[in-house]
Amino acid sequence: MIRQLAALLALQLAGEVTARALHLPVPGPVVGMVFLLVALLILPGMAAWLNSLSGLLLANLSLLFVPAGVGVVGHFDRLGTDGAPILLAILVSTVLAITVGAITFVAVAKWTGVDD
Repeated sequence: MIRQLAALLALQLAGEVTARALHLPVPGPVVGMVFLLVALLILPGMAAWLNSLSGLLLANLSLLFVPAGVGVVGHFDRLGTDGAPILLAILVSTVLAITVGAITFVAVAKWTGVDD
């Protein structure tokens, strides 16, 4: 499992280096995810190789939300003064994300011929 984690971190590092070297307008980890996608397409056995690590990461995904919770508690006083704009931003971004996800799902379903 250490090798799988090292491979994912190496792809993230490669993405970070590429994004900074080329001054790309996207974060390095996103470029690293594109590298991972390319690696998965080129090396079909890689998905099975990463399966145990990905299951472990997904099982512990809730740990990634701890820093966000600490941030909310650390800036709890701002919720009183800026609570309404923050709530509005969360609501609008959630509706937009769901809408874009649904439109993308329908477009991919039509594109792949699974238009039931």
